[in-house]
Amino acid sequence: MNFIPKTAEQILGNPDYLAISYGGYRSNTREVQPSLEELKEDIRILHAMGIRILRTYNLQLPHSPNILRAIKEIQDTDIDFEMYVMLGAWIDCEGAWTDHQTNHDLEDQENNTSEIAKAIALANQYPGIVKIIAVGNEAMVHWATSYFVKPAVILKWVSYLQEQKAKGNLPKSLWITSSDNFASWGGGSPEYQNEDLEKLIATVDYISVHTYPFHDTHYNANFWLVPQQEPSGSENEIIEAAMQRALNYAVDQYQSVKKYTTSLGIDKPIHIGETGWATSSHGFYGSNGSSAADQYKQALYYKLMREWSAKNNISCFFFEAFDEQWKDPNNRNGSENHFGLLTLDGHAKYALWPLVEKGVFNGLTRGGNPIKKTFEGNLTLLMKEVVIPKSAVTYNEN
Repeated sequence: MNFIPKTAEQILGNPDYLAISYGGYRSNTREVQPSLEELKEDIRILHAMGIRILRTYNLQLPHSPNILRAIKEIQDTDIDFEMYVMLGAWIDCEGAWTDHQTNHDLEDQENNTSEIAKAIALANQYPGIVKIIAVGNEAMVHWATSYFVKPAVILKWVSYLQEQKAKGNLPKSLWITSSDNFASWGGGSPEYQNEDLEKLIATVDYISVHTYPFHDTHYNANFWLVPQQEPSGSENEIIEAAMQRALNYAVDQYQSVKKYTTSLGIDKPIHIGETGWATSSHGFYGSNGSSAADQYKQALYYKLMREWSAKNNISCFFFEAFDEQWKDPNNRNGSENHFGLLTLDGHAKYALWPLVEKGVFNGLTRGGNPIKKTFEGNLTLLMKEVVIPKSAVTYNEN
């Protein structure tokens, strides 16, 4: 390496170390794993974008270990290639993803023990790359009905990892967290606020918060609808005002977690573990729903979120790097398949058009395709798919 590897404390909140969630699956099933060369292809694209921290989600599959191997092999031939990983360990309740009844009071001991053991092994195998272990992904929020657990389970494993650090069985600079919805961190309904959550907040090295104004354009449309008192303007101005409201909505959720932790007398760093904006939807978020999904709005949200997080020294793991179609395989145009900043075939969506113009992707390909702009770079064509949010007056009349 031609650089000294940084610690989690040095990279989190550092605007020079942009973060992103990365899956990279190209098929409509995770049974088809990306090859090592495909992973390297993606990682080089992300590096060209300025990304320096990747977030992964589970260790049940070869995916995360292969990402680490791909980074290491790139670094073996390019001594200036700096990239770090927030390694996710998936946590399930008893009976999760089976035909058996789920028991949210108990955990899937076999799966969870395996995930944590693999995380420890990989953190020790790649200490220059793995800087964070996240115990669970949206594993405490109650709408994750297939698998959520009580905070006591997350606390158990976070405490265990902290003990391993204290014993010298893990690098002492490794940071341990859990990545979850803002409500799960005490920022929403009081039903989440309990003694075990307080202990968990005290035990993690930092708090990783998820916030999704995009989803709430449907589930909590009040913030999304154009207020009656808002001055009239051009369509672009109306959309820009809506996206500013979306940012404010996300910031309010972030601040609600901060307010709760402060009320406990606990001062911990808080970063954004996930937020994003889909670009296509034939469901709740498309033209027959909230009309939130399109590339123009994604670009505005991405820009606003990056600017706000950099200004406030907050890391933001934007969701996500590339479109993935396995998440909703029976609905090609489902919003879950279209959160990427790049398409499956490697076209840069509107948020990244400026980087294409700067030539940062020159010589890079995905699946043999050079990184070009979507819509052939024609903004007029792109804007034909953009719909302004409904006004509160029109909405209420209907």
